[in-house]
Order: sequence, then C-alpha cells, then structure tokens
Amino acid sequence: MAAPWIGISFGDATGIGPEISLKALASELPRDDYNYLLIGDKQLLQRLSEKLGLQLELLSFQDQTQRRRVFVHQPFSDPLPSSIVAGSPLAARAAVACLEDAADRCLRRELQAMVTAPVNKESIIRAGYDFIGQTEFLSQRAAAPRTAMMLLGEDDRGRWLRVALVTIHIPLRRVADALTKEKIELVIELADQACRDLGISRRRVAVCGVNPHAGEGGEMGNEEQITIAPAVAAARQKGFDVVGPLSADALFYYALRGDYDAVVAMYHDQGLAPLKMACFETGVNWTLGLPFIRTSPDHGTAYDIAGQGKANPSSMVAAIRLAKQLAKDRRP
Repeated sequence: MAAPWIGISFGDATGIGPEISLKALASELPRDDYNYLLIGDKQLLQRLSEKLGLQLELLSFQDQTQRRRVFVHQPFSDPLPSSIVAGSPLAARAAVACLEDAADRCLRRELQAMVTAPVNKESIIRAGYDFIGQTEFLSQRAAAPRTAMMLLGEDDRGRWLRVALVTIHIPLRRVADALTKEKIELVIELADQACRDLGISRRRVAVCGVNPHAGEGGEMGNEEQITIAPAVAAARQKGFDVVGPLSADALFYYALRGDYDAVVAMYHDQGLAPLKMACFETGVNWTLGLPFIRTSPDHGTAYDIAGQGKANPSSMVAAIRLAKQLAKDRRP
C-alpha cells in the first residue's frame, strides 16, 4: 500500500513557519514512511535547511511517482527576495498561494492531510485579501460551511485539553449576538466526532456559558437560558454525552483533570487562554468538519525571532503527528 502524502504549507516566509516546518520534518522523517510535500519557496527552504544544518534533501516535486520522501512545490513563479522584510505583501501573497495550493491538492485527494505553518492576518489583509483566518479561508475554499476550530494539547503531566470554539475571529462585543442554538449544536457534534476520530471511547463534552458564572440564573445575562441550554438539551436528546452550560472559570480545571473529554467554548480567548497556558508547546489547531485533514501549530509568526534558529518546533511536530494519526486509515 502506498505511503500517505502530507502537505506542509510554509506560512509567512518572514516568520518562523519555514524554520519550524523544516525542523519538525527533520525530526519526523526517521519515525515514519510518509511522503512530505513542502509548499513554499524552494530557494528559501534550501538556504534555511543548510543554515540550520538539517541535511534535508529537498527535491522539486513533479508527481507522486518520484522515489524520495521530501519534495518542494513552489506555487508562485518568482522566488522571494532574500532580503524580504517582516510582514511584506510579497510574503503575504505567497502564503495565500501556498494555502490555496495545499487545499486544492487535498480536495483532489493528492494529499491525505495538510499542515499549515503560521501566517499573519494583518499583512494578508493589507495585501488586499478579505481574510479572517486560515480556518475560515479553508472552509470557504472547500465549500464547507459546517466547520469549527478545535485546539488540543497535552500538558507536562500527560493531561489533555481539547477545546472546540463556537465563534472564532470576531470582536468580543459581537460574541453574544453571534451565538445560535444551531451553531452550538453543530460544535457539540463536531467535538464528539473529533473524540471518536481520536479513538476516545467515552466522548463526554462540557459546554461553557458565555457570561460570568454561566449567567447566575439570568442575573448576569440570559444567553445561557435562551440559547446555550436549549442547544445542550437538543444535543443530549440526539444521544450525545454533553453537559452545560457550566461556568468557564472552573470548567477547565475539571476538564484538565479528566472529567471531560472535550470542551465547547463560546469565544476565542475563553477557550484558547487556558489551553495555551497548560499546553502551549504541544498545542495543535485542528479544523473540524472539512472534507480533508488540516492541522497547524497553535502560535503565530514570531517575527522577533524569525531567521535566528531559535524557534521551537514542538507545536509543529505535534501538528504533523496529529495529521499522520488522522491520516493513517486513509491511505490511497
């Protein structure tokens, strides 16, 4: 049976994406028989590999019959300048081209999974794109409206947090208005399916409230009573093992100690702040509901250390390993 192909989109060329991609790939090659397609600037990746002393053989990609394991495809015509500045529009446009190429290859089933290195939303928007985030971009590219972001990671004591978000990249003042019973039900179902995909048998999901103390019975907001509780009840009627709404300030303590297998959070920082505090170096962003596997590290471009060889690839390694775990039963 042919070895699966994993695509790695190298993100913003002026950030740490190319570095962590190469470092993670070098650490994973001895552990598996997968084929890897790096999608980005070949000259930049080759120079960086040599600078880091990784001794990776990076071959230009032609087709999937080639007899090597690591290839590079550059989806834009001209190499990026070696002196390109952080946040450059050139880097932003290249990052988008790499995302598009990786997604399209997944949709054509040429890749069994894609891993995306960090991009900079601000620079992409300034380069002229209507861009909210990679999750939203890929959902639109794949014509998959029923998606959600899950972040998951393991702390230094072997304890896991898995957090799926109902709203993602929107201002805090808009969160309450954006919550709907249908969306919360969907994320509960996707969180349950994610646990199933990970081989977790119990799949107990806890749902956060949006207000302090889950609204105190309506004294501090009624979103829990009007929207969240009905969604939880409807999901429970469908057979899901789900509880809530619960006060988020205590819920993550119980989730981390293992009382729950996944948490559904109402907004970005409600879910990601506790996860990154506990599992920053191993955190992985997983887009649920896409017709293909997509993972990424849970940090940004880190312009301040880019090009210095200091970037920690742990989160990228975790993202690649999750992609491989999910792809192992989908060999072509």
